[in-house]
Amino acid sequence: MESFEQQIQTFYDKAIVMGTEYGAQFISAILVLIIGLWIIGKLSDAVRTYTLKGLPDETVAQFLTNIFEIVLKVLLVISVASMVGIKTTSFVAILGAAGLAVGLALQGSLSNFAGGVMILIFRPFKVGDYVGAQGIEGTVTDIGIFVSTFETFDKRVLIIPNGPIANGNITNYTTSPVRAVEVSIGISYSDDIAKGKAAMEAVLKNDSRIIQEEGNVVAVVDLGSSSVDFLVRAFVKTEDYWSVFFDIRPALKAAIEAEGLTIPFPQRDVHLIQEAS
Repeated sequence: MESFEQQIQTFYDKAIVMGTEYGAQFISAILVLIIGLWIIGKLSDAVRTYTLKGLPDETVAQFLTNIFEIVLKVLLVISVASMVGIKTTSFVAILGAAGLAVGLALQGSLSNFAGGVMILIFRPFKVGDYVGAQGIEGTVTDIGIFVSTFETFDKRVLIIPNGPIANGNITNYTTSPVRAVEVSIGISYSDDIAKGKAAMEAVLKNDSRIIQEEGNVVAVVDLGSSSVDFLVRAFVKTEDYWSVFFDIRPALKAAIEAEGLTIPFPQRDVHLIQEAS
C-alpha cells in the first residue's frame, strides 16, 4: 500500500503529465475565447451602427444585432469546447432539436416578426401613411416588431399582425404626391351633351386645388338606361384629396342645374290591369 507521500507524488506526476499534454490546448482555447469575444464585440458594434442607419426602428435594429451576437457566441463556445477535447456532436444535435422545437412552437410569431422586419427594411409604408391592407384602410400609427397599428376615419384602432400584411397586397394612398378624384355623374338624354361637358369642365378649371397640368378628364363613358353617364377625373395633391372628394360632387350638381340641365333618376311606368269579374 502506497504511503501518503507516494500518493501525493503520483498525483503530482499525473498532473504534470496532463498539464504537459493538455495545458497548451487549454491555454490556446482560453486565448481563442478571449480574442473571439473581442472580435464579436467589434462586429456587433459595426452591425448595430449599420442597422441603425438602415432601419427606422431602433428596437428592430437592436434585436437583429443581439441575434447576430448570440449566434456568433454559440459558434465560438462550440469551437472552444472542441479545442479542449469535448465532443460537440451531441451538443450541436441537442441545440438543433431545441431550435426546431422552439421554431415550430413560435411559427406564427416568427412569421409576424419576419413580416415586421420586411416592412421596416423595404418600407412599403411608414407611420402617417394612409394604407389599405388585409381588407382594411386606415392611417398607420405604429409599426411594431410583430404587429402594426392603424386608425380608421371613425377612430377605430386596428392591430394587424405583420405576417399577413407583408405577404398580402398593400395599397399606399399617400406615397404619390398626386391622386385622382373620380366621379360618375349623368345627365338626361334630352339635354345637350356638349353643354353638360362644358359646365363640368368649368368646375375643374375654377377650383384652385385641382392641378390643371395633369390631364383632367370629363368624358362620356356610358349610355345608361336613364342617363348619359360622364366620368369626371380631377388630379389633386394628395393632401387635398378628401376635401376635393367631398366638395366636387355638389359643385358639379350645381353647375349642371345652373345650365338648365337635369340629373335624371330611374323611373318606371306601372300599368294596372283590372280583370273583369
